[in-house]
Amino acid sequence: DPTVVQSKNMVTGANNEGFHLRNVNYGRDWKADLETDITLVKSGDQCPNCTEKLVLQTGIELGHIFKLGTTYADSFNVTYLDNKGNEKLAVMGCYGIGIERVLAAIIEANSDEKGIIWPKEITPYQVHIIVINSENLVIQEMLKKVEKIAKSSELTFLIDDRDESPGSKFKDADLLGIPIRLTISPRSLEKGGVEFKNRSEENVHVLDPEDALLNTKKWYS
Repeated sequence: DPTVVQSKNMVTGANNEGFHLRNVNYGRDWKADLETDITLVKSGDQCPNCTEKLVLQTGIELGHIFKLGTTYADSFNVTYLDNKGNEKLAVMGCYGIGIERVLAAIIEANSDEKGIIWPKEITPYQVHIIVINSENLVIQEMLKKVEKIAKSSELTFLIDDRDESPGSKFKDADLLGIPIRLTISPRSLEKGGVEFKNRSEENVHVLDPEDALLNTKKWYS
């Protein structure tokens, strides 16, 4: 490989068990019959064992298994007696599943340019309630009604009643990616209810609060 040719003062085997050579350099101490890029492959490369072409796909490591052998058993003198009563070193291994990696993989597979789109099975909240003009008394009454219905329907919800612009709240909602968004605003009340939006869809529907939360409950069931 070209990177080997360019490396200096390497350590190599000496063709004798237990011995190595230091400060080995290409050209002076050894030469290769073929110098070519063998470390990187590209999609479409020929398989060396069959007639198929190589296909590259992106993946993420969610877990791992390591074969430790007797390395640690030897260091800590971890032994056992076999069925013949002979003492032997334990052969060890370890495995793990990374919770953070699982979340990263889920987000990578369920997102768009705006942010996360949580699958309904693992979303941190089921409904994201956005309140526009939260100081408005009529808005406050509608929020209380929506909260009451959501609680009776056993839906988990996050309320955004911050003193921020509607655009900022909507962008944050898309970034957080809670599947269902309900918006309580003067405009929605004028149209007779609350705005219902699925995170993965563009359409926004104005529904009666009970209908909006009933649709939400059905979507999660």
